[in-house]
Order: sequence, then structure tokens, then C-alpha cells
Amino acid sequence: MADSVAVEVVDAELVDEDGDRALPALPDTPAAHRPLIGRHTLLRPDAPIPTTAGQPTYTEADFRISQETADLIDGAPPANTSRTYGSALGQFHTWCAESGRVPMPCTTATFVEYVGHLVQRDLAPASVQVHMSAIRSAHPDGQQPGMKEARQLLRGHARDWARRRAPRKAPPIRTAALSAMVATCTAADERERPKALRDAALLTLGWGMLSRRSELANLLVEHLAVEDDGVTVRVAFSKTDQAAHGEDTFVPADPDTPSLCPVVRVRAWLEELRRHGITSGPLFRHITRGGTIRPRSGPRGDFLSPDAIGNIVKTRARLAGVRAPGGRAVTAHGLRRGPAQEISEAGGDPTAQGRWKPGSPTVLKHYIEPARGRTNNPLHAARAKARTQKAI
Repeated sequence: MADSVAVEVVDAELVDEDGDRALPALPDTPAAHRPLIGRHTLLRPDAPIPTTAGQPTYTEADFRISQETADLIDGAPPANTSRTYGSALGQFHTWCAESGRVPMPCTTATFVEYVGHLVQRDLAPASVQVHMSAIRSAHPDGQQPGMKEARQLLRGHARDWARRRAPRKAPPIRTAALSAMVATCTAADERERPKALRDAALLTLGWGMLSRRSELANLLVEHLAVEDDGVTVRVAFSKTDQAAHGEDTFVPADPDTPSLCPVVRVRAWLEELRRHGITSGPLFRHITRGGTIRPRSGPRGDFLSPDAIGNIVKTRARLAGVRAPGGRAVTAHGLRRGPAQEISEAGGDPTAQGRWKPGSPTVLKHYIEPARGRTNNPLHAARAKARTQKAI
């Protein structure tokens, strides 16, 4: 069989070999319309087969978006998610360049090989999952790599990880620790007064609403309704409410313990804001060393960042000498875990107060079931019965 030879077809005139007389060009023949059917197409008995005939013709204008829309898209993900995904994608692109692979859109083999690379580095399973999500989310719709083999790798790694390591959870900030931290919110002079009032309000309100640090960072003065019996907080959006439907959380007053009462502490901070001429906008703001609250520029403007909220909690815990077992440092998530534990141990359900989704397996696994295991452990009944029988 003769070897196939690639040929290039070009538009040309047909020329008579006997002279220079040009022959008439062949008329253009329209290409046959291609059927638009696939494995999942359903055709009714009287329906024609759909084809490319009549399909719209798109121009560049159909694919362009304005700079304003591009800016809105870029600003849509939470800042911490953007940073995390950006870092993960940067590492993936570097690895692809070193491995001689195409990063976007990548093949399933490249994706699986990179997940294997992360597993061999012994990254935490949650970190591997973040890398996987970042890579797939960066791909155009319909061009994401397959997940089957990558998930198998991740599941195996998670089992091996669980055998070798104990899970690390944020240390809870329980009532005693909260009291010690709030006790550090004192002012030796007028310069220290604003920070002391802000931090005391942040700690007591955050603890009472089982707050995430991002929720505290995005609160507005207008989101609060302070009454004698408690504070109603409007959480405009959260980790489990990315569509920003909003949810109200009521934080009851604690008249028996004024130092930890959110009503007392929030009212004092709002009064301090009014003294600085602030009656609206971000609730928790940056304060200078001189004790002034000044407007700030930058992406978040006058809002504190979630990282700044975390630093405030860490600083107050350090000043109070509060540390977790094993010497671990306290973090802002302790404001969520501590009260959730205490509610569960009292027989309650922290789901609504912490704005978890109804039926959240996180609440059941990490709070309600452990509390029940302590208070309603079947061994208590067995031992009580044994003591009764022994006394007879």
C-alpha cells in the first residue's frame, strides 16, 4: 500500500495546459450540515434530526465581558479562598513546568500524577483536597480532569494519615478562659481605652454568637440591635451562606456576670465609636497606637481582616496566659468551639446559634455525640447498677 502523503489544498484557478486561458472556477458547494446528536439525544417519532443548520453565528462580541464585570468576578471569592487557591495553582503550574506537562487544561493523567506528588509529600488530606479543588475550579466548564483515580488516591492517603496522626482541632475557649481574656481588656490611659473596649466587645459578642472570625470581621454597626435582654446580630453572609441570604442570631445578656455580658460590652464599644464620630459602617476597626480610629484605604477599607481578628484573640489569650493542652496556642476558632461544647454538654444543640446547616454532621460528630458520650455513657449506668447490687 502506498504511503499516505499529506497535501495542502489551496484556492487556485484551473489553467489549460495548452495555453494561458483560464478555465472557469468551480462553484462553491455548501458543506453538508452536521447532525447535532449524541449518546444522550432523545428523538420523538416525528421529530427531525437536529443539525447545524439554523445555528446562530457568534462574533467576538458574544464572548467579551467588560472590565467592570471582570473586576466583579475577580472580587467574588472570599479573600482567604482566593489566596489559598492562588497559591495552590501557582504550585501546580510550577510542577507542570518542571515536569514538561500542560497545566491548563490539563489531562486527567497530569491531574492524577500531581495528586500522587502531593500525597508523596505527605500533605494533610484536607490540603490535598484544596489543591484538587483549586485546579478543577480554574478549568473552563466541561474541561476539568477526571476525578475517579484522584479520589482513590486521596481516600487511601486519608486512611494512612489517620493511622499515623491524631486530628488537630482548634482549642476551645470555655467560660473560664474567656473570663481571663476579657480581664486583660483594661486601659492604663486614654490611648489604650479604645482597644480595650473593642477587644472586650469582640470577645464577648463573638463567643455568644459562636462566631467565625470572618463573620466578626464583616459586621456593621447597622447589623446590631442592642436591647436590655440581649443583642440581635444580623450575619449578612457566612461560610454556609455564600448566597448572602442573611441570618439573625440572638446573643442573650448575662446580667449575673457583667464583665462577660455582651450587652454591657457592646454598648460600651458603640459609645466609644460615637465619641469618635462613627455611627455606621464596620463594627470592629483598626486602632492606632495613639488610640485613634482613622479611615483606612486598601481592599477592605475600614474593616478589620479575618487575620486581624485572629491576632486580637491570640494576643488576649497570650496576655491572659491561656494555652491549650500540649502548649498549643489559642485561635479565634476557639470562640466557636468553646461555647458549642458547653451548649452540648448542657444537653442543648448549638446548630442554630452557630449558624450551621440543619442536621450538620460536624455538630453531631464534634459536639453533641462527645457530650452524650460523657454524660450519658452506658458505663455510668453499669457501674451504678454494680454498686447497688454490692450494697444489697
